[in-house]
Order: sequence, then structure tokens, then C-alpha cells
Amino acid sequence: MIKVEDIEAIRRAYFIEGLSMREIARTLHHGRRLVKKAIADPGPYQYQLRKPSAAPVLGPYHDRINELLIESEQQPRKQRYTARRIYRLIRDEGYQGSESTVRHYAGPIRKAMRRPDAYLPLEFDPGQDAQMDWGEATVEIGGKRQKVQLFLMRLNHSRVRFVMAFPFQKQEAFFEGHLQAFRFFDGVPRRITYDNLKTAVYRILRGRNRQEQEAFVAFRSYYLFESNYCTPGEGHEKGGVESDVGYTRRNFLTPVPKVGSFAELNEHLQQECQQDTQRRMRGQEQTIAELWEVEKAQLLPLPATEYPACASRPVKANPYSQVVFETNRYSVPAEYVGRQLVLRAYPFRVEILFLDKVIASHERCFEREKDVLDPLHYLGLLSQRPGAFEHAIPIRRWRKTWPPVYEKLLEDLRERWPDGRGLREFIAILKLHREHPAEDVEQAIRTCFKQGSPHLDSIRLHLRRNRDPELLASPLDLAGRPKLQGVGEQPVRLAQYDRLLGAS
Repeated sequence: MIKVEDIEAIRRAYFIEGLSMREIARTLHHGRRLVKKAIADPGPYQYQLRKPSAAPVLGPYHDRINELLIESEQQPRKQRYTARRIYRLIRDEGYQGSESTVRHYAGPIRKAMRRPDAYLPLEFDPGQDAQMDWGEATVEIGGKRQKVQLFLMRLNHSRVRFVMAFPFQKQEAFFEGHLQAFRFFDGVPRRITYDNLKTAVYRILRGRNRQEQEAFVAFRSYYLFESNYCTPGEGHEKGGVESDVGYTRRNFLTPVPKVGSFAELNEHLQQECQQDTQRRMRGQEQTIAELWEVEKAQLLPLPATEYPACASRPVKANPYSQVVFETNRYSVPAEYVGRQLVLRAYPFRVEILFLDKVIASHERCFEREKDVLDPLHYLGLLSQRPGAFEHAIPIRRWRKTWPPVYEKLLEDLRERWPDGRGLREFIAILKLHREHPAEDVEQAIRTCFKQGSPHLDSIRLHLRRNRDPELLASPLDLAGRPKLQGVGEQPVRLAQYDRLLGAS
């Protein structure tokens, strides 16, 4: 094949040096037809076969492959023939060649048979439309690399995007993502477009009709937005948020973030979303933030209270003051053993209620067969059975993390009252955590150690004083009462006690 350097040499010889085509062909060793073509067209030239190359092995199967490719286009999109499947079919019919030969032959034909997709440019009115989708990304949480699920929602007019990470795509995460997005947008879009995800759609009916999940209908009616669903397999109908998934991974999560918790990760994502609003999109005179301010006025207002984004189910506390949820056991106060309770599972926490009162709240555990115990739930039972103090699992776990001054206090109380009263006093001090923050209790213990030997009443007094400084006693002003000036300063007269004893 002739190179572009050869074409340049021919054209220079003809146009600059003035040589004839015959001389150029003789000196540069090219055919006169090629010299004439190079003078007329500077190229570069693409090599073209004048006739198809021989295919002695695959050739007899060309018609069969073409037939299979035509048949494939009539099949559902996810069940069409792959090159490997075509290879196996014609191999069973006698083909002796390689799979790669079939792949190279079928690829260009398949590409020519499909027309490229064409789309219309769209424009949306402020506050009217939004799109929602799930994505996936890899992050490092607590030193462990893991995959997380990304909830994404964007306002179609201003193109503000909201991203939040969850450990799963369950319905409580689906609802929580909406709540946080509405809070971030400072309003509710009037219509949201979705895929046919199971957390919203129970069954796809004919045409655009859907049988929706009852829980989602209740959620939607609370915020009064409309839901719109894409045609199955046509994700481009919400192409804006589809592209946001890749944009988020490339711009918000590259390099892989290293965080201590989901809360830290979501704080990072929200900051990135906020900073992203300072961009100006192509063809727009205003930034995303400026368009967003216009759109806020057209969004539906947020209700006064948020919808409970949780999954609820009845539970019963077992004899160990625990309720079971997703193979894990969560503690409740011991006085609720055997009672019928309600468990609310939020994406990142679990609450247990008796009637309408929250009696326990825990961080949600995403492992299996773990016991999540709050030691405060067992202190009432422990005060009745102090002999179990050294072996009670909730206390043993707590002792690994509580401040060293607690061990010092326990040792001091046991030395002062070795008959068991010291341990009971210590358990009563631990109960103060039910009413006061742990930092305040620790500080009260330290203060009491500085002033002498601490005990329950002195620690409780310091906590009350910290909470209400007005309880501190002020010195009594006796300036206007001269008769009381010497009260409390008189010398002790022991003779009076002798007189008292003598009288008796």
C-alpha cells in the first residue's frame, strides 16, 4: 500500500521540480496510473478490496450466519444471538473453523443492520420534573473496601443532582433517599420518573399502566407528587439521571474515598453535590445554582413533619430482653420482656416502640447473627442480681470502652463497703447515664475524686449543679442582722454535755 510520504514525493516532483509523469514513474519506481492519481488527489488512500477474499472454511456458512442474524433481531433484546452462540450452532452443522472468524464476520453485519438511536433535545419547566435512579460504587468504610448503593435524583430544569449512599436498595432506603433529596432541594418536584423498580411497582400492566406498591402509594400521597415510569428496557427515557451515575463515580468517588462510616460518606457526597451547583452547563448563561433558585419557587412545599421512612413489624421481647430482626438481636429494657412491641427499621438505625413510646434505639447492624446490646437496658435487672456483674455480657462489653476513672471508682467503693454495698452503689451510679450524658457523668466522678471519696449522692449533686447552676448555695448576707453575726462561730462548751449527763 502506498504511503503518504510517497504521495508527497510524487507531488513535489511534479509541481515543484517540474518533472513529467513518465520521469517520476521511472525515478520513483511507481506505476504511471498511481503517479497520475497522486497528482490529482493528495490522499491519503484507503485500501479497498476489488473482490471479496476467499473464505474456504467459513464461506459455505455465510448464508446461514446471515439468516441467524436476521432472526436474532426479532428476538427480545436480552435474548439475541451472541457470536459465540452462532459459532456453536454452525459448529454443530459441520463448521470446522474458529470462533474468532465467526465473530469478525458477524460483527460488521450486525452493526449495519441496526440503525443508531436518535433522540430529541428536551427542555423542562421549573419545578415540574425530576428523575430518580440507583447506581453502584466501591468505597472503603472503616478500612474495609465494599460496594455501596447510590440513590440519585436530579431536577430536570436546573440539573441539580442529589446523591446518597446506602448499604442496600430496600424500601426504607428508597424512602429515606427521597426525604433527604427533598430536604436538599428545599421542596418536592411535581413529577418523578422511575425505572420499574420493585420498591415502587408491584406489577407492570398493559401500556403505561402499573400496579404500584401500597407503601409507595401512601408515601407519594403524603408528598403529593406524581410518578412516571419508563418503558421496560428503555432507560434513555430518563437519560439525565442515568448519565449522573457515571458522573458521580468519576467526579465524586474518584479516587476511592476512605471514610469511617456511611454518615461521613454521605456528608462528603452532599458537599460534592453542593459544590457542583457552581458549574455552568453548556448553552446556559446562568449557573446551576442560579437556575436552582428560580426552580425552588415552583417546587411543592415540604410538609411540617416527615414521612416515617422505615419498615415496621411486630416483635416480642425474649427472656434476654432482645427482639430479633434480620437474624440480629437488639436489646430492650428488661421490664418489657414478653411484651408485644413494634420494630421500626430505618436505613441506618432500628427503633423499638411500646405503644407510641420509643423504648430503645440502636445503630442498624448489617452483619448476621449479631447481638446489639445497650448496657443501660440491663442495669435494673443487674441491681436485683449484682452477683452477675462480672459475667453479664452487656457490662463486659461496656467495661472495654468506659473511662479508666470508672474502674477506679468501682475499686474505691468496694474497698469502702466490701460487703456488697459498694457494688450496688456503683450500679446505681451507672444508672445516672439514663438521665445524663456520659461526658457529664465522667466529669462529675472526676470532680468528686478531687474533693474526696465519691459516692452516689455527691455525684448526683454535681450533675444537678451542672444542669442547673442556680442550685449553687450563695453566702448569706447578715449585714442587716447584727444579732446573728456570731452564729456558728461560738466556741464549743463541753461542760453543757456533762450537765446533761448528770441530770439523766
